[in-house]
Formats: sequence, structure tokens, C-alpha cells
Amino acid sequence: MSMFERLQRPFLTVKTGEAYQPIRLTYELKQPEQLIAVLSKLNCITAKHDHAWDWFWRDECDDLHFESLDSYKKNEALPERLGTFTIKNNTLYLSLPSFKRACLAVPFFHRLISADIAKVHKADFLNKVFGLNERLPHGFSELFNENELERIVEQRIHDYEAMQARCEQAASVDEAAAILAEYTKSESKKRLPYAERYTFHEDEKKPIDPDIVFLGFYIFLRGREMVAIHRWFGETGYSLANAAEETVEQVFGGMNIDIIE
Repeated sequence: MSMFERLQRPFLTVKTGEAYQPIRLTYELKQPEQLIAVLSKLNCITAKHDHAWDWFWRDECDDLHFESLDSYKKNEALPERLGTFTIKNNTLYLSLPSFKRACLAVPFFHRLISADIAKVHKADFLNKVFGLNERLPHGFSELFNENELERIVEQRIHDYEAMQARCEQAASVDEAAAILAEYTKSESKKRLPYAERYTFHEDEKKPIDPDIVFLGFYIFLRGREMVAIHRWFGETGYSLANAAEETVEQVFGGMNIDIIE
């Protein structure tokens, strides 16, 4: 598709206003029967068959907030389906059509589903937006190559640990800061892979406030969403560094928290 066509044809969005970017949350499923019992008690959940459930925007999650909804009118009789749960090979998946829905789903179900029953482990997603007439992928098995996703994660961890080791061996604080700055600049300008994985890390010996974990997930996805949208409209130089700057300002500025320059 030419740049002129892109400017004339906006990217595809879902009914709640955000960009269509498929994302799949994977949960470590510890107690399947207890999970089914929890889901069966929720009015926002409707069973499709024995191992699949639709999640609708109603009842328990009716107050979830979406931006860009001026033209969207909720129909109580036909609530919007937000995502779909499935159990396969003793693993729980939640498939969603946008990053925003994933960011809302993680804390929402964290409050309702005990970690002893199921615990979110990772998120696989696409770093692109789609044209209105572009062929859409059918199913997540078509989108995500497990070996490639793990390779990307392992490379990211390796690069981070290498940078950390260099900082530890630095002769001065200034040298360590320069190494960190060099790493951050290099990472922000890397070309994003078509498909990527986010892993929820948690040290059981040092539990982290879930709100901090969810905020980190939001900032990670928000930056990638912004890069995909800006590049769709031809801003090829727009990087994660630009997105991070805007996101931090939106998040912490909106909280009236002073940001140290």
C-alpha cells in the first residue's frame, strides 16, 4: 500500500476505538476446575463450549473505560465482546483484539482469579496496525512462532545482562551512566519485530505491588502501539524513545507527579 493510500485510508480499529492489534495473554493454569467455577459465576463471561468462554463488556466490568468512544453507543442488549478465554493443553489463553483491552484485562482478572488458580505469565502480540482492506490473520497459531518469540526474549535478556555487567565493572558512576545511556539509546532505535513477547516477571521472595507490574505492562505496550501508528502514517524515524517520552508525560503528568529531568 502506498503512503498516499495510507493517508487516505486510516488503520483498522475495534468498536471501542483503539487500533486493532491482536494480542494473546497466556496464564499458568494450576487448578482448571476451580477456574471454571470462578468464570461460571461471572455475568460478564458466557460459555461457548466446555473449554472456551467469551468476555463481554457488561456487569462486573461495565465501568471499564475506553478512550475515543464519542461515536460508540453501548447496546445493553448486545454488549461488546472484549475477548475470548480458551483452555488448551492445560494452559489458559485470553485472546484480545487490542493492546488497550489486554491492559484492562490483566488487572481486572487479577482481582477475580486467585494466583493459586491461574496466573498471567506472558503476552504475545503484533507490532503493527492493519489497513481497512488488509488481509487479517486467522487465529493466533498463524501469527506466533514459539521458537522465534523465545529467541527475541532471550536476546533481550542477554543484551540487558551484558549491559548490567559492564555497568558493574565501570570505573566510575559517570562511566556506568554512559553505558546505560548508550544501551537505552540503542534499544530505543532498534527495529521492532513483527511479533513480540512480554513476560511478567515476579520474584516470589520480593513481591512487587501488582499496580506497578500492570503499569509497566501498559507502558511497554503503549510505546509499541504508538510506534506502529506513527510509522503507519510515514514517520519512519519515530522510535520507542519518542513513544516513551510521550507516554511517561501522559501517565505521570496526568497523575500530577513531577518528573525529574
